[in-house]
Amino acid sequence: MFEVVILSIAFLFGIAARLLSLPPLVGFLAAGFTLNAFGPSIGLPSDAGPLLEHLAHLGVLLLLFTIGLKLNIRSLAEPVVLGSAVIHLLLTSLLFTAGLVIFLSLALDTAILLAIALSFSSTVLAAKVLESKRELRALHGRIAIGILIIQDLVALAVLSVYGGHSPSPWALAVFLLPLARPLLYWLMNAAQHDELLVLLGAVLAIAVGGMGFEAVGLSSEVGALVMGLLLAKHPRAQELSKALWGLKEVLLISFFLQIGMAGLPDKQALLFAGVMAILLPLKGVLFFALLIAFRIRARNAFLGGLSLTAYSEFGLIVAASILQEWVVPLAITVALSFVIAAPLNRIAHRLFDRWENTLLRCERQSRHPDEQPVELGSATMLVLGMGRTGYAAYDFFNNKGLSTVGIDSDPNKVDGQRHVFYGDIEDVGFWHQLNIANINAVTLATPELESKLIATRELRKAGFKGHIIAGIHFQDEAAPLQSAGVDQTYLLMTGAGIGIAEKTWESLQGSPR
Repeated sequence: MFEVVILSIAFLFGIAARLLSLPPLVGFLAAGFTLNAFGPSIGLPSDAGPLLEHLAHLGVLLLLFTIGLKLNIRSLAEPVVLGSAVIHLLLTSLLFTAGLVIFLSLALDTAILLAIALSFSSTVLAAKVLESKRELRALHGRIAIGILIIQDLVALAVLSVYGGHSPSPWALAVFLLPLARPLLYWLMNAAQHDELLVLLGAVLAIAVGGMGFEAVGLSSEVGALVMGLLLAKHPRAQELSKALWGLKEVLLISFFLQIGMAGLPDKQALLFAGVMAILLPLKGVLFFALLIAFRIRARNAFLGGLSLTAYSEFGLIVAASILQEWVVPLAITVALSFVIAAPLNRIAHRLFDRWENTLLRCERQSRHPDEQPVELGSATMLVLGMGRTGYAAYDFFNNKGLSTVGIDSDPNKVDGQRHVFYGDIEDVGFWHQLNIANINAVTLATPELESKLIATRELRKAGFKGHIIAGIHFQDEAAPLQSAGVDQTYLLMTGAGIGIAEKTWESLQGSPR
C-alpha cells in the first residue's frame, strides 16, 4: 500500500512540475519532502523504507550502465577532462574547507570531508539533462560526463579510505573483464531484441556489475558503469540503451523520492542549504573558466559548466557512510540545487544566446581539436543528423549522383568514406564559420525539435535561400518548424509506411497475373 501511495503522489507532483514548466524530477523531490512532513499523519512512514531505497539504487545502477554504453573511455584521459576535474575538485575543496572551519568552527577532518562532498557535481541530474536534450555525445556532454566519472571515482576512493574497508584480493580479477568482451558480445547477439535485451541489460548492470563488484569489495556503481563500457562499441549498444530507458526512468523516480524523504531539516540545516545555494553559481563559473582555459569555446564551456552546477547525490552517500549528522543538511542542499539548476539547464541554449556577446570575449584564440571549422567543399546537399534516417537520406542523395555532406554532434559518427563531419548544429558559433554558398538543399534528420529549430533559424539568418526539409516524429512539430523557415516537413512513420507500400506496389506490378 505504501508504494502505491507514494507513486501516486510522485505522479501528481510530477504533473504539477511539468505544468509549471519545471522538469518532473523537481516534482518528485517535492513529493519526497511532502511525504516526509505529512506521511505520519496519514499513517505512512516518514522515511523511504528499504524497498524504495533498493529501487532507487537499481535506478542509479541502470543510469550508470546506460552512460557507460555511450561513453568513450579514452575521453577520460583528455587534458580538458582530467585537468578540469582535478583542478576544480582541489580549488572548491580548499575554499569550502576554509569557509567551514572559519564560519562553522568545524574540526579540520570533518570540514575536509564535507568540503569534498560539496565539491562533487550531480551525476544523476547532469546525465538526465544531457540525455533528455540528446547531448550526451556532444562535446560539452562528453566533457561533463567524463568530469563526473572522475569525481565519482574520487568519491569512491574517499569512502574506501575513511570507511575503514578495502577491496578483497579478488578485486584484481576486474582487470580481466575485457577478456570477457567476446562472451558479452555473443550474449548481445543471442538476446536479439525486446524483452530478452532488456533483461540482459538489467542482469549485466545489477547482477554482474552491481552485485559482482560489491562481492569483491568494490563499488556497485562503478561496476555498472564498467559493464556498460565493455559493451559501448557493440553495434547494438544504442539499441540496448533505448530498450532500458523506460525501466531506468521509473526506477529513478525512487531515487528522487528518497532524497526528499531523507529527513526534515531544522533551522540550521535550512540556513546551511540557503548559504550553499547562494554559493552554487561559483561551481558553474569555475567550471566555465577552466574549460575556457583548456581551449573550449564559450558555448560548450557554458553548457558544460551549467550542467555540472548542482551539488551531488554522491555527497549524500559520503555523508551517510562517514558524516551521518550531515545527511539532512546535505539532502536539503542537494535538493535545493536541483530546483535551481534543473530549470536553468532546460533553457541553457537560450541563456547562452542572451549572453553570447559577453561570454565570447572570454574565449581563447586557439581552439580545441574537436571544434575546428567544417569545410563543406563543393557539396550541394547537406544532411544534419546522421542517425538511421540521416544515413538513409545521405545514401539516397549519393546514389543519385549528388555531392552530399553530413554533419553530426557525435564524433563517433565521423565517416571518412562518406563525407560526414563533426559539428554541433545547436551551436550558434558553428553556423558563423560555415560556408553554405554551394548548398542547394538541407535535410534535417536530428531527433530533437529544438536542434531543428536552431539549425533552421541560423540557416535563414545566414541568407540561405534553398530548400529545407525536416523529418518529424509528431504532427504538432510541423507548425513551429514551418514558422522558423522549413519549407516542408515529413512525418517519419508515415514515410516508412509509404515506402513499404511503394515496394509492395512495385512487386505487384512486376509479378505475373
